[in-house]
Amino acid sequence: MSERPTGLLPGAVPLGLARTGIELKEFFRLRETVVFTFSFPVILLFVFGSVFDDDLAPGVSFTQYFTAGMIASGIVLSSFQTLAIGIAIERDDGTLKRLRGTPMPPVAYFLGKIGLVLVTSVVQTAVLLLLGTLMMGLDLPSTPGLWLRFTWIFLLGTASGTVLGIAYSSLARSSKTAAAVVSPVVILLQFISGVFFVFTDLPSWMQAIGSVFPLRWLSQGMRSVFLPEDFAAAEAGGSWQLGLTALVLTGWLVAGTLLALKTFRWQRHDAR
Repeated sequence: MSERPTGLLPGAVPLGLARTGIELKEFFRLRETVVFTFSFPVILLFVFGSVFDDDLAPGVSFTQYFTAGMIASGIVLSSFQTLAIGIAIERDDGTLKRLRGTPMPPVAYFLGKIGLVLVTSVVQTAVLLLLGTLMMGLDLPSTPGLWLRFTWIFLLGTASGTVLGIAYSSLARSSKTAAAVVSPVVILLQFISGVFFVFTDLPSWMQAIGSVFPLRWLSQGMRSVFLPEDFAAAEAGGSWQLGLTALVLTGWLVAGTLLALKTFRWQRHDAR
């Protein structure tokens, strides 16, 4: 990141928490965005669960399978897509430049974004699980071990999506092109990562491409939480591959952090 300070001010964490509050207030003031963010996964779950009501395997409904993918997709939407578009808009309208001119340490700004992603991801997931349970007969994990697995997959997926969103925001040259640069990538990844369709039903070349990106592993990790243990044999690798999932998501977290440090800018492309 350009113009980084050599050290962190002692008040960076409190300022980051304060910045999180500001980010959340701004987010929840956008009622249309709030409604879309929290209702869209539920609507898709209801539509797909109503259309595809057959069991994929004994004790595994399409709703159960699809829910795991929608949780993973929701994490990507709340982290990668939200930040990639939102930061590009803030850069274009001069918000980042003005913030850079204040005494606030830059790390506080990023802590605020992390806090925003965590809160919105948790709320979105909670809404999806609650309504999925009440409306679609979704079965929740039944053991503490599965909830612990859910937690580390959720946090690792959120962290990697956050840094990748910060890094990717630099590709949009203006606020007008931000959605066009980001949204098609997210939609494509959803189709090739086992979100909308059973991953092993996809062509092998599509599976190979999808396996490069974190959403495929995040989706499979969530399936390991919400599907029976014996369904692991039906996965592409013949198991849940939790170690590989952790490795891939960690790799993207490291790569995204390095890219963000290298490419993040506080001003527009045409600024001098």
